[in-house]
Amino acid sequence: MKRKVISLLLAATMTIGLLAGCGSGSGDTTGADTGTDSAADAQTQTEDQADEEGQEETAPETESASGAEDLTSLRGNTAPTEDEINKVNTTLNDTYLGDVFEKTIPNNYAAYPWKEEVTLDVWMANNSILASVCPDLNEHRVFKQLEEMTGIKLNFIVPALGEEATEFNLMIASGELPDIIMGAGRYTGGIAAGVSEGAYMDLTDIVDEYMPNYSAWRNSDEERRKTTVTDEGVIGGVYGIAPYNEWCWFGLLIKQEALDKTGLPVPETIDELHDFLVACKEAGYNEPLNYGSTYGQIFTGIINGAYGVWDWMFVDDDGKAAWGPEQEGAKEYLTTMQNWYKEGLINKDWATADFNQRMAEAVSDDCAVMMDSPDTMWGYWKEDNNIDFVAALNPVLNKGDASRQTYRNFKQTGSIAAITTQCENVEAACAFLDFAYTKKGWELYNYGSYGDVHLINEEGLPYFPTDGLMYNDPEEQPLSNLIWKYRLHDVADIRDEHNSNPLITAEGSYSGDIRDYWTNNMDSSVTMPPVTFTAEESAREGELGTILSTMRNEYFSKIIMGQLPVDAYDEFLASAKAQGSDEFVALWQAALDRYNAR
Repeated sequence: MKRKVISLLLAATMTIGLLAGCGSGSGDTTGADTGTDSAADAQTQTEDQADEEGQEETAPETESASGAEDLTSLRGNTAPTEDEINKVNTTLNDTYLGDVFEKTIPNNYAAYPWKEEVTLDVWMANNSILASVCPDLNEHRVFKQLEEMTGIKLNFIVPALGEEATEFNLMIASGELPDIIMGAGRYTGGIAAGVSEGAYMDLTDIVDEYMPNYSAWRNSDEERRKTTVTDEGVIGGVYGIAPYNEWCWFGLLIKQEALDKTGLPVPETIDELHDFLVACKEAGYNEPLNYGSTYGQIFTGIINGAYGVWDWMFVDDDGKAAWGPEQEGAKEYLTTMQNWYKEGLINKDWATADFNQRMAEAVSDDCAVMMDSPDTMWGYWKEDNNIDFVAALNPVLNKGDASRQTYRNFKQTGSIAAITTQCENVEAACAFLDFAYTKKGWELYNYGSYGDVHLINEEGLPYFPTDGLMYNDPEEQPLSNLIWKYRLHDVADIRDEHNSNPLITAEGSYSGDIRDYWTNNMDSSVTMPPVTFTAEESAREGELGTILSTMRNEYFSKIIMGQLPVDAYDEFLASAKAQGSDEFVALWQAALDRYNAR
């Protein structure tokens, strides 16, 4: 830990245990800057925007490993020698890597190896999967290799599992800050508040000099630029930025055997889905639709979206911010779900079942249809139980209507990292974070070590060979765990999800095809972009969001389960208005206006 922050403003502003934004208690949106996959910041000042657009045109030339041995012969080589493996894993030579995306990944390695001995303290939250494969992040193979390549030593400070939010808030309130915080969007009020309240560094004036790779990458695309600054034009964090908009990851999945047993085609409308579920029940599937409640459904509106009743905030057809639960079709949607529940078409425990319970139900003979990720179900259904499945688009009310969903990541993925105001070697901290936006960083973070975990194909793209560690783990860990063991899935880097997620790329897997199909055949224009709030707005938005989400959850679940009549929705709507739903929408509209003006 570094010396204590002397900031009365910070101490007065932070309250222990307080969580920010609409995520506070609701888990309902991809909007506010409160989580690892949450919103980015942007700018509104025209002059600053013009300056950055000018940088986009005159991005600094990158300095590659010029003069290094040409290793392009490694492309397509399935049996590299120990010497070749060593040259890839311990040097900055990237000649074997290709330019495989629309935009070229930078490769300025001028800062490495670092010029002096330095150790950076990095606060990074663990998760149950990562902890199971690597209890001590200081021993993670990716970070160890990164230290060797950059010459920068890392000391990870990891909060206890389940105590991440509490320990983060205690750390911020105390003013005892590390050099770098991974998952910096946890800050109450987001990145902008972290900068304005003296916890996070303002990187605006130094990013071009000290982070040339990150600067070039974020300016290589207008969407990337727009989502990586605050509304005031401040660069307060280093954002995970994908080479593309990642595919939608959640939707309607149907067991092939259920289609075979019923003889019915993949349903396209709500009525067809109802008839299919009835036929499945008659065929022996006791609870054919595993409806789920909070795990992922909130991003897509699989059934409720047909009625225009999105789960949380969305952008309506006039381009205005709107709150899904108060839309006109809500009573019709609730009537449908109440009837389906009475008919026994959905799982009775839909409102309470956790992930493990849902997966147990999914592989049982009671379930025919899941609302989930094809990556997950490829593992649980196909790989573990040899159950083939197909995808359906989100159903519509009328045949021929466009299927819609509310998932789009705006090329923003992974975590946000921030350098704190207590960092004693800012240049070294910048160099460490900047490495993730080089070609070598892209390869290491996404694909792990060369030779034993990945090889390089003929185009210069890394891949996991069938006889490598990713598919032959000595401890026989499932692929969903190895995403974290041999590579890193959620950090501030260029996350290459489509090519480096082994659940997608595994031989025989068709989850990527499904995600591609959903993304390219459903309209996502209703998705709320990654807006940000001012500190004052964030506090109020979080307060109102918690109230409204609690109210929605209670009324909607009781109505669906028949504990309240559908007409109780009118009471819900009146109460929501009384509790400030109009003010809530106004806060989002103000943030959306600023985002659109960046």
